[in-house]
Amino acid sequence: MNKKRCSWATEVEDIYVEYHDEEWGVPTHDDRELFEFLVLESFQAGLSWITILKKRENFKKAFDNFDVNKVADYGEDKINELRENEGIIRHKGKITSAINNAQVFIEIQKEFGSFDEYIWGFTEGNIIKAEYLTESDLSKNISKDLKKRGMKFVGPTIIYSYLEAIGIIDNHQQDCFKF
Repeated sequence: MNKKRCSWATEVEDIYVEYHDEEWGVPTHDDRELFEFLVLESFQAGLSWITILKKRENFKKAFDNFDVNKVADYGEDKINELRENEGIIRHKGKITSAINNAQVFIEIQKEFGSFDEYIWGFTEGNIIKAEYLTESDLSKNISKDLKKRGMKFVGPTIIYSYLEAIGIIDNHQQDCFKF
């Protein structure tokens, strides 16, 4: 018997189905994973998520398994190396924003004890059941706060997708087995 999934996860490549079944909307509290999704979502801007999923392993290798401390220390040599890496998205603005955002991420960790405490604090640790949207008051508020702190490529739509990815917003359709 086939499982009923969200409409976007049917009749698609296996990598998409696996992402839906195993990760999307699953609450994440690990700062490394939270940073990974933040980087991946920012690189996804203007592209399809399947493009990012297919390049995810390359991103992991290129960005030192999303070790925020290593990424925060990247300099010009590493930027040039990443710009030459055909396995990732080579957009200079997105690369430099990942480095910048790593530095801000660390500052948030220092202030709140962890990025997890910061990001889940917006909902007091609660999961929000939502309808399919592209942004919400929550994503606008978080986006505004992250931008104020100096992050880039964190607009309300990117942050909404991020919140779905890390499980703060649960958008599984009612007939989906993950609902």
